Amino acid sequence: MPFWGELLVAAVIMVGLVGIVVPVLPGTVLIVGALFVWALIVGGWAWSVFALALLVIAVGEVLKYLIAGRSLRADAIPNRTVVVGGLVGIVGFFVVPVIGLLLGFIVGALASELVRTRSFDGAWRGAFSALKAAVKTIGIELLFALLATGIWTGGAFVW
Repeated sequence: MPFWGELLVAAVIMVGLVGIVVPVLPGTVLIVGALFVWALIVGGWAWSVFALALLVIAVGEVLKYLIAGRSLRADAIPNRTVVVGGLVGIVGFFVVPVIGLLLGFIVGALASELVRTRSFDGAWRGAFSALKAAVKTIGIELLFALLATGIWTGGAFVW
């Protein structure tokens, strides 16, 4: 693959990493897609690099759900709180640019917990627990995507 092609793959991976932190784009899907196209064009040993990077990303995806779920169960937060927070966060993203996703998630989780607990203090604790779980998932997904990016970088530029 020519150097400009490697740079194009790197650019798509960077957009994917940003998409993980700011959930506007499907970050992990972009990264896997870029690595797949790279392996398809390069061929040979590149498939080994792709398989290893894909394995790392898959492990990260499983871990993020397990750890977030355990965190939510430990705080006795129902999945409904996270779902409502996510849906209101999506609306908030379009209503208030840049920070609307975070604000919408907090407002949605707080409203869901307020309906469930009938107490503002309990609702705030529940919303904060849901926010912590969401931050954990983003951190785990980002960590494993960065590991996969490092694997690709080693395979693409060192070999």
